[in-house]
Parts: sequence; C-alpha cells; structure tokens
Amino acid sequence: MYKIIDAHCHIYPDKIAVKASQNTGKFYDIPMNLDGKVSTLLQEGQKAGITHYVVQSVATTPAQVHSINEFIAKTVAQSNGKMTGFGTLHPDSCDIKGDVEHLMELGLKGVKLHPDIQRFKLDDYRCLKIYELCEGRLPILLHTGDSRYDYSNPNRLIPLLEIYSGLTFIGAHLGGWSMWEQAAELLYRFPQLYVDCSSSLYALTPEQARRIIRLYGAERVLFGTDYPMWNPTEEVQRFLHLQLTEEENEKILYQNAARLLNISLDESGSIV
Repeated sequence: MYKIIDAHCHIYPDKIAVKASQNTGKFYDIPMNLDGKVSTLLQEGQKAGITHYVVQSVATTPAQVHSINEFIAKTVAQSNGKMTGFGTLHPDSCDIKGDVEHLMELGLKGVKLHPDIQRFKLDDYRCLKIYELCEGRLPILLHTGDSRYDYSNPNRLIPLLEIYSGLTFIGAHLGGWSMWEQAAELLYRFPQLYVDCSSSLYALTPEQARRIIRLYGAERVLFGTDYPMWNPTEEVQRFLHLQLTEEENEKILYQNAARLLNISLDESGSIV
C-alpha cells in the first residue's frame, strides 16, 4: 500500500462550501461530486487511502486574502498533522509584500493562484511582485490551461519560467487543462516546473497520460484529486490504472510532494 499525498485539494468553510463548490462546477460546466467541506475531504480521502492533504482556496478579491489564509492555517492546525496549507494572494492587493509575510507567519508552505478565476494573465506586470517575493521561498501552485481563455496557457507561463529560474512553479492539471499534450510539449524543458495530475486523468487515455508524465519525468509529477471536483477514490483508481512502474508510482503519489514541501509522514499520514 502506498503513502499518498493529495497535492491539490480545495476546501471552504462549511457555511459557504456547497455554494462555492457549485460555482466552481458551473465555471467548468462539470457537475461537482462533493461539497468542499473539510469533513468530507477527510472522510472521502480515508476511503481512497489518502494519508495527507495539501489544502488551499482562492481569493477572488484582495479583501479575501487574509481571511482565507487564516481559515487555511486554522484548518491545518486542527488536522493533527494530516494537512499542509497553501495560501492565496491577489495581484490587485495594495500590500502584496505584507500579504506574503502574513502567509508565511501563518505557517503556510506555498501559494495557490488561479488566473482564470481571479481574472489576470500570468505574465501581467501586476503579478511580478508576487513572483519576486516567492522566488526561493515559496512554491507557487498555478491553475494552468483553459482553451476558452488566455490567462494561464503556456504562452503566459513560459516567460516566467525563463525569468524566475529560482522559483518553483507547480502547473496544475499536467501543465495545461484542456490542452494537456500541447502544454507538455512546450513546458517539459523547464526543470523548476512541477506538474500535478489533477483534473486530467478523466479526459486522457492511459497511453496519453503515461506519455505526458514521462515527458515531464515522473520525478516532477504530483498526485492530486482537485477535491471537490472529483471523487478521491475514483482518482486514485484512475491513477493506478495508468500502469506506471512501482518506482514512478511511489514518486508521484508521495516522494515528490514530500521532497518539495520538505515534510516526512508517519504511517498515519501525520507530519513527523
């Protein structure tokens, strides 16, 4: 049995979780499977054999940044070591430096940005302060790819990878949701780019997924469910059906995320 770190989970306070999850489903025109509550994540994750969770949420306005980050940090603190938190930032904030410092003071281990929902282009000048402040300090998990828009596609990410060579980016959805193979062909050559396989395996054949994963290199791929978009048990099964090698499975399911986040887990999935 593998240790599994789910490197891509969205969570919301209970009072808004159902509405927030449904709005995300409408954005992608994909019915939401689950409700976005922390309790549901833990319940469904346990069924799937997931032992640790990287949790996050997205600020759609600058005013939401601190409250979301405090919610994520509080949830992590109450998880008995079973969660690691990524904070949110917004390029229209009047104090991005203060937001980054607050995020780090809360003990959050990375940043999540969603250009398509937050409505900014990855290479917009407003975002450069975020990259400068995070370089060498915090990895940035990016939603990447959407053929309907031009906020987070590879053409926007490549200049950042060329300029910020000391900044670790994680391209969600194998580097390009809805344009998986094209994105991989453009992005695989950048060593500081990791990708996760969330919201991808449902749309790819095992042959396509294996080719993309091996193009990036299994040592740069993370497992993720994109909870509450998908059922964790189904996502684990989809991944195992790829029939990768044992070494590749161990890297993607656990080792890469543990190395990237500098954490070690006991058998229960708690940080030691």
